[in-house]
Amino acid sequence: MRRFLVPWHLEEVRVHSTGVLVLGSGIAGLYTALKASEHFDVTVLTKKGLPESNTKHAQGGIAVALEEEDSPSLHYEDTLYAGAGLCEADAVRALVEDGPLRVEELIRMGAHFDQKNGRLNFTREAAHSRRRILHANGDATGEEIEKALVAQTLGRERILVREEQFFLDLLKNSQGEVIGALSLNGKNHKLEIYLAKAVVLATGGLGQLYCYTTNPGVATGDGMAAAYRAGAQMMDMEFVQFHPTALFIPGAKRFLISEAVRGEGAHLVNAHGERFMEDVPGKELAPRDVVARAIWRERAKGQVFLDFRPIGLEKVTQRFPLIYQTCLDYGINVLEDLLPVAPAAHYMMGGVRTDQQGRTSLPYLYACGECACNGVHGANRLASNSLLDGLVFGARIVEDIVKRAQSSTHPSPQVRDVVMDPEDGLESHSKAHVERENLQEVMWEYVGIIREKEGLEKAINLLDQWDSTFHPGREIEELEIKNLLAVGVCVARAAVARQESRGGHYRSDYPEGYAHTINHSIQIRGINDVGSIPVSRAD
Repeated sequence: MRRFLVPWHLEEVRVHSTGVLVLGSGIAGLYTALKASEHFDVTVLTKKGLPESNTKHAQGGIAVALEEEDSPSLHYEDTLYAGAGLCEADAVRALVEDGPLRVEELIRMGAHFDQKNGRLNFTREAAHSRRRILHANGDATGEEIEKALVAQTLGRERILVREEQFFLDLLKNSQGEVIGALSLNGKNHKLEIYLAKAVVLATGGLGQLYCYTTNPGVATGDGMAAAYRAGAQMMDMEFVQFHPTALFIPGAKRFLISEAVRGEGAHLVNAHGERFMEDVPGKELAPRDVVARAIWRERAKGQVFLDFRPIGLEKVTQRFPLIYQTCLDYGINVLEDLLPVAPAAHYMMGGVRTDQQGRTSLPYLYACGECACNGVHGANRLASNSLLDGLVFGARIVEDIVKRAQSSTHPSPQVRDVVMDPEDGLESHSKAHVERENLQEVMWEYVGIIREKEGLEKAINLLDQWDSTFHPGREIEELEIKNLLAVGVCVARAAVARQESRGGHYRSDYPEGYAHTINHSIQIRGINDVGSIPVSRAD
């Protein structure tokens, strides 16, 4: 694997400098930028327009222990349970204890959550023991949060936003410290360098690695791939969460049907109208991996449907207006008809390894949100913890950057500090063509909901072959495919190395469950073997 995504020369780039560089504009990126702007000049680079991210498409809500009958300790226990033994206890504790403060701050920033009788209205989702999910405009929570954060961001003088910037690679100095990023300006196709004293990855997930996903088109694993090329440690890359219920109509996009629908009382039924989750602990509200595999198996016999009718007409139209209207647009009235559903790739539990302050293994590089992995989600993310994750650890990153700035005289990086290899500027002579659809189909078939050794090894061989022969130009479609190949290989290698079934990672050749030892998987560029580190146990 080459160090940089494309060949380039220092002489051809335009150079910018900032205090803190944030890559990504979802909840993790924008909240981090807003907190950082209280102390530093901040530049935000985003791949498309400022609002376009996974955050915008989040329906269900944000989990937080603010209700009287709830508590951070109960939220903590639910998160550990869903995480199937792989959660880092201290990270989970930080999430649930810092969470209420961060959500209250988000409300002060202008996010309006639904209320009932003048109080915040909470709902329940899978594997939660209490009603602790805040939602907005029924099922448009992510859009409301993103709108509030974008408005705040555009109103801050110390934040500079650069849209249509495709993040290519991280830049390091001779001490191995990250000092900035290389990006491709999507408007003029020119390369640009952004130097900074601290770089924050908040680039989101990799759902586009699969042919069926709830993620938007921007979710191509760019930040994870760039961090991997730069030598950062990757953790738990085998753990991809497949959402149990996405709209399943041939030829239609896999539109997410929020878990909150089941939380409000909808039933899963098979082709005969039977509730096939009746004998499963938690039934429709079992952890996501359990429900997804149950639907997968049931679909081998026939279609699976979600029955909205037990919720009631009034609640469906008020609580889920977006879902209701979208289904109508596809010709299905969920008040009268069963809705066909199937699992789809939804969320990445693994990513760039970080500690509880968001620090990666590379100095001055931080990561938060879906591209990061601090162990808070374990092997299976608890529903609606993702938005809270971005807030809590984004704030912790800024606290660490401020502390470092106060205790050191770290000089501002200069373009002359960027370390280049003689091969970085060499053009590649071969350029095999790789179809994104072929890559996605291989991942879905062999590295999807149910996996086994032979299929995983076949996927690794195919992906390695494609990756070694495909050298992208400066077209964004090609760059995305190269990044998808990089993270796809990581996912498949980690999956074949984990010889057990745990959470979102299910091996049909190891169906009985957990191995005797509980470890995180670790991957580093240049080392094909997957390493491991022990999980920190709960008190």
